[in-house]
Amino acid sequence: MRSNRVNKWVAAPVAIGAALLLAGCTPEQQRGFLPEGSTHATNHTEGITALWVNSWIVLLGVGVITWGLIIWATIAYRRRKGQTGLPVQLRYNMPIETFFTVVPVILVLGFFAFTAQEQAKIEARYDNPENVVEVYGKRWAWDFNYISDDVHFQGVQVKTDEKGSALPETMPVLMLPVDKTTEIRLETRDVIHSFWVVEYLYKKDMIPGQTNYMSFTPTETGTFMGKCAELCGQDHSMMLFELKVVEQDEYDAYVESLRAEGNTGRIGDEANANIESFHGDEAQAQNEKK
Repeated sequence: MRSNRVNKWVAAPVAIGAALLLAGCTPEQQRGFLPEGSTHATNHTEGITALWVNSWIVLLGVGVITWGLIIWATIAYRRRKGQTGLPVQLRYNMPIETFFTVVPVILVLGFFAFTAQEQAKIEARYDNPENVVEVYGKRWAWDFNYISDDVHFQGVQVKTDEKGSALPETMPVLMLPVDKTTEIRLETRDVIHSFWVVEYLYKKDMIPGQTNYMSFTPTETGTFMGKCAELCGQDHSMMLFELKVVEQDEYDAYVESLRAEGNTGRIGDEANANIESFHGDEAQAQNEKK
């Protein structure tokens, strides 16, 4: 009878774990509650999603086993009626201690290996990207230099309505052609910012005096939400932009519209608010020459 009671208590957490796994049939749960539309947004997002979801599956399995063992030990070795004193004490059980040491080490090494492998793919730069865009963050807006097409877009801070919602017509827009290898060069005009396209599942800091890079291929057309992910001052929450991935002909038309507006060339470091502090030695040398 005792064995049957113990089996029932062990079966309970197993059943709960199985129910949780079976519940993962909804699209939201299959992608680990990551943002909608992110599964195939770029050539990297599917791998990121798989790493996230599979890690949770493994961890849930570890949790079910751990909870099951705790509950089983609590029931099986509980004090029974009529018993006094301490229960039998177990010490220096080498097989159990080895198991509790080796398995966590294997899990940590496994998570590290898969994470490092995925990160290496994300951080790899294209030798000859088909499209290069330079993005400048500034308090609290964005500038986009379309290097491959020699045009630029200069943004202003997003305006809001009486409810505090962003006005769409004031939203800076970054346009990219679909299925083109793309390199984003990240710069800042003042403090540290962070370039984040939410559905792309990756963000990267923009650091004064340093150029960072993001390389990816947009594989789905659509409009994606972008924002600064680094607290950068009073209006950080309104440092927003939209990323629009379009077909090549629509992208070409947009580039021509920028050219027609006179937005040719590149807006460079000369527009930086703190150029003197970033390149003080250079500025001093130029002044001495004068």
